[in-house]
Amino acid sequence: MEEIEYKIWFSKLNLNNRIKLQLIEDFKNAKNLWKATKEELKEKRYSEKVIFNIFDSNKKMNLEKEYLILLDKNIKIVSMYDKEFPIRLLNISDCPTQLYVRGNIKKLYENNVAIIGSRKASEYGKSISRKIAKDLSSLNINTVSGLAVGIDKFAHLGALDIKGGNTIAVLGSGLCEDVFYPFENLKVYQRILSEGGTIITEYPFFERPIAYHFPQRNRLISGLSDKIIVVEASEKSGSLITVEYALEQGKDVYAVPGNINNFHSSGTNKLIQDGAFPFLKISDVII
Repeated sequence: MEEIEYKIWFSKLNLNNRIKLQLIEDFKNAKNLWKATKEELKEKRYSEKVIFNIFDSNKKMNLEKEYLILLDKNIKIVSMYDKEFPIRLLNISDCPTQLYVRGNIKKLYENNVAIIGSRKASEYGKSISRKIAKDLSSLNINTVSGLAVGIDKFAHLGALDIKGGNTIAVLGSGLCEDVFYPFENLKVYQRILSEGGTIITEYPFFERPIAYHFPQRNRLISGLSDKIIVVEASEKSGSLITVEYALEQGKDVYAVPGNINNFHSSGTNKLIQDGAFPFLKISDVII
């Protein structure tokens, strides 16, 4: 098989990321794992369930089909043992074992700032998100976000307002446009690619979005970013999961102050009260 086919196979194994990280530590790469015997796995004390999943998968996957699709769409799989894998992500807990990358892979190594916030954003939140991203883009700083509706969408659009494709979208699904969620943002997905941006995921090409994927992808949004800006969020917003990851990773967190009567500003105002830096102008984060 081609090297990329081993990587596709490994990404599709029905195992949690913790076990995959251990497998990489023990076998160094997907190709070595493919060639491992059941006895070798037993010697390293993997459970019967894990061993079954590994060997049962060998019989069921049409790896050549996906390999040809990835070649056609110029999608790379970058594993944590590859030189191209972002060092930023190697330094986070629960590091992804590999990434599917579509678009300009160099963006992953550049200056990146995450912009996140509510899906039910106000017009104020949308305009502020877009303006911040546009200002960052004018300074050749990439905006990282999750390509969700609301704040995420307008952050990506703001970055694209300046030529250069200075944005990275992190998905909670595979890169196949047929499974992309939310579908209403598909044109933004396509524009990011056509204008030189980057879209990444840790999930196989055809993997459908499920609820569990979205909190998980948040660790990659913060992990790839030097700083995090929260534009609008309620006190129970999923965006605060990204903030938790950011703090765990030692990243600076900024929050845009909002109207105290606006439910979707309660989370950002609370972040400031709890010690986040207030974001008032672009120079606040460009120091």
